[in-house]
Amino acid sequence: MLQFISTRLLRALVTLFIIVTFAFFVLRLAGEPSERFFDPSQTPPEVIDAFRRQWGLDQPIWVQFYRYIIAVLHGDLGNSMRENRSAVETVFARLPATLWIMVPTLVIKTVLGVTAGVTAALYRNSFIDRLIMSVSVVGFTVPTFVLALVLALIFAVQLRWLPSGGYSTPYHMILPIATLSIAGAATVARYTRSAMVEVLGRPFVRTASAKGVRSGQVVTRHVLPNAAIPIVTVFGFMMGSLVAGSVVVESVFSWPGVGRLLVSSVQSRDLAVVQVILLLIGVMMVLSNLFIDLLYGLIDPRMRSDNAQAA
Repeated sequence: MLQFISTRLLRALVTLFIIVTFAFFVLRLAGEPSERFFDPSQTPPEVIDAFRRQWGLDQPIWVQFYRYIIAVLHGDLGNSMRENRSAVETVFARLPATLWIMVPTLVIKTVLGVTAGVTAALYRNSFIDRLIMSVSVVGFTVPTFVLALVLALIFAVQLRWLPSGGYSTPYHMILPIATLSIAGAATVARYTRSAMVEVLGRPFVRTASAKGVRSGQVVTRHVLPNAAIPIVTVFGFMMGSLVAGSVVVESVFSWPGVGRLLVSSVQSRDLAVVQVILLLIGVMMVLSNLFIDLLYGLIDPRMRSDNAQAA
């Protein structure tokens, strides 16, 4: 087990290095930050040169990358060009707002998705099954920004029940959470139904039913544990995308979280802030994958033996 965890951690470090490297070069090749902060036609060249020297942009890109890696290894992730303070502070100041909508969303879409998927599987090929799967297909295929705009048009513009944007009251959370929950629950429902249908057709389930075991116990004790692997995989992906999944919704509903900060920072070429956000997303994805790998071993003993043999 120790070797298994060590291998996963090593892979995680390699993944994070790749993410940092990719983000560094793509951001710098995409455009010069000074062009976003100054108008070259109205700003003296010496001012732009001083700005580039201040942020190390006058050095060759390989020198910038070397200095950046050394700084990261010393715990320095840089400063925000816009706010002139630590990029980590800038990002973490927005993180609570993102978690306020993403954590309830994670719970809601998991509960709704699993419930809908189990119900559809138990009543497969019936009207209930077709209705749930039809709704799931719509929720899964409609782009998030379209769904967000439709909900805002109905509940904020037409009915005037909810605010269309902002952060000041709990009512402002409803539309962002609803948008993300609908799309996420649809995905969970599809995976849950597929996994449940596959397990329901196995011989041990029919044997348990033939022995007189109540249907509720068959589902909870025999079917769900064996169908849990695909469901847990989707749950792990959703955990890892708590920050990344908020970008579109925060932009539509003017929610002051990390997702909206990422969009504005990319537009202004605030390099350090973008790199910190991407690193945060990468860390969350890596940690969620590690957590899911360990959870697999608890759910399915066969995976524990496979991991032991592989180690």
